[in-house]
Amino acid sequence: MIFITVKFTVRPERADEWLDLTRSFTEATRAEPGNIFFEWSRSVDEDHVFYLVEAFTDGEAGRAHVESAHFAKAMDDMSYAIAERPSIVSTEIPGMSGWGEMGETAPRQG
Repeated sequence: MIFITVKFTVRPERADEWLDLTRSFTEATRAEPGNIFFEWSRSVDEDHVFYLVEAFTDGEAGRAHVESAHFAKAMDDMSYAIAERPSIVSTEIPGMSGWGEMGETAPRQG
């Protein structure tokens, strides 16, 4: 599994429209063969910072994603809304195919 996290610092005046701006990109990516998940989160500390957590089955699926027309369009669209170049962590995790359960805690009654 290819696991990627990207930190987007958005111009403060564009932060409230960020999820709308990225909606078609998000939907197109989620429909790609080999996409495992593609999820956005907003920072609880900085209102104009967003995190993208995504995973693909393998490098081929990740490469197809980056070479897609919707990826190119999204990068252009985003360039007008970001405040700085995004930061990324990208790694391959052998043997994983998605989220695993955390062993240290579980829900309980009460």
